[in-house]
This record gives sequence, structure tokens and C-alpha cells, in this order.
Amino acid sequence: MSLPLVFPGRLPHFEDADFYRVNMQPGTRQFLRFLGSWAINTLAVALTVIILRKHISYDDKVGNLLMVSFLLGILNAFVRPILILIALPLLIVTLGLFTLVINALLLRLISLLLPFFHVDGFGYAFAGAALISILSMALNALTGMSSARVTIQHRPRPPRSDKDDGPVIDV
Repeated sequence: MSLPLVFPGRLPHFEDADFYRVNMQPGTRQFLRFLGSWAINTLAVALTVIILRKHISYDDKVGNLLMVSFLLGILNAFVRPILILIALPLLIVTLGLFTLVINALLLRLISLLLPFFHVDGFGYAFAGAALISILSMALNALTGMSSARVTIQHRPRPPRSDKDDGPVIDV
């Protein structure tokens, strides 16, 4: 049994509408993007605290979680670029993996600044920073907040010629 369509045919005025940008000021758009990013990072921090619950805690108050997430965003926006610039040689040598150490240092710094946020040690700060990074990337990709796009294409093999003897490896 199929249900009848309420609007049979095409609705051209809805196909081209961009509901996020119609009649919206640029400042409002940036603020909504900030709120979306903050919500995603808050969710990533909450999931990380749940996963590492015996080693990272925020005293189980939503306000504390929001404060941790907000401070993490501020530190990522202002302190992290300076640390990345200072650690640029290490980042080049480690192919960017030292970024995880910088993120762990920032998470540890938050635990020193906020009395209600506890991280047991640098190892758990490292694990927490890695989890927050992975979860934030996944949530950004799922919600479309990220500007990165992944395209998978399947291309047919080129046609074989008569002179082709198969795959050849020159050494």
C-alpha cells in the first residue's frame, strides 16, 4: 500500500532554498556556527568523560560540563595556535602527531584551572584529548559542520591494448 503524495510533482521554490542563510545576518550565521561547534565539542567531552569515567570527571553538573567545553574552545582558539607555532619543528618531525600532546597539555591545563574538572594524569589527558579529537571529527562529519568532504569514485580500468603484456614493475 502506497501513500499518496501531498504535493505531487516538483516544488522548485523548496529545492533551491537554503534555510540556514535566508534573511540571516553574517554575525548571526557565525554565532550559530559557534553554538553548533560548541554543542559538538560539549558532546565529545561528555562522551570522553563517560568512556574514561574513573580518570576524568567534572562533578556531574551540566553547567560544569558547559564551562569545561567553553574553556577548551577558548584555549583551542587562542593558546593552541601559539603552541603549534612554538612546536612546529616537533610537529614536522612527528608528521603532526605531536598535536595530540598539545591537546593533552590543554586538557591538563583545564584541569588545573577549573577546580571541578579532574584528570588523573598526563596519560589520561592524552587518551582524553585523543578521544575528544576523534569524537569531534566524527560528530562534525555526521552533522555536516565540517567543511571537509570525502568523495569515493569508482573508475573503470583503461582498455587493454594489443601490445600490453600485463603489469610490469621496473626496478
